[in-house]
Amino acid sequence: MSIEKVRQYFRTFGIEDKIMEFDASSATVDLAAAALGCEPARIAKTLAFLLDNETILIVTAGDVKIDNAKYKAAFGTKARMLPAPEVEAKIGHGVGGVCPFGIPCGIKVYLDISLRRFTTVFPACGSSNSAIELSLAELEKYARPVKWVDVCKGC
Repeated sequence: MSIEKVRQYFRTFGIEDKIMEFDASSATVDLAAAALGCEPARIAKTLAFLLDNETILIVTAGDVKIDNAKYKAAFGTKARMLPAPEVEAKIGHGVGGVCPFGIPCGIKVYLDISLRRFTTVFPACGSSNSAIELSLAELEKYARPVKWVDVCKGC
């Protein structure tokens, strides 16, 4: 089970007890915000893209969308999302639980600057009914991003 991969990953840092599991689904930004009782913008959604035949993850604030022009400026190509049927096989987490934790080696993670508006954010933890509250410094530490990028519009 994917949440177990994330729990094991966080166990190496001694924070596996911070993972929250809900009776209701948190598979979308709105559902996660309702389960947590927070504004949707603070949900750190993780989006999977294909970049030169490699899978990358971009973590963004919950209230933004990818800006195609900014994405192309940052990565040199048009944004192409990873097809949903391939997500779990390539990332190890299914749609609704995708996160940058406990993922296969070689998958590059990027954090979008839309997250910088918040002191803490809530990324998923590998299942469609889980989350963890992390400061931006903690998100950087545990997600191990390549870098921060500016690829979104809407905030």
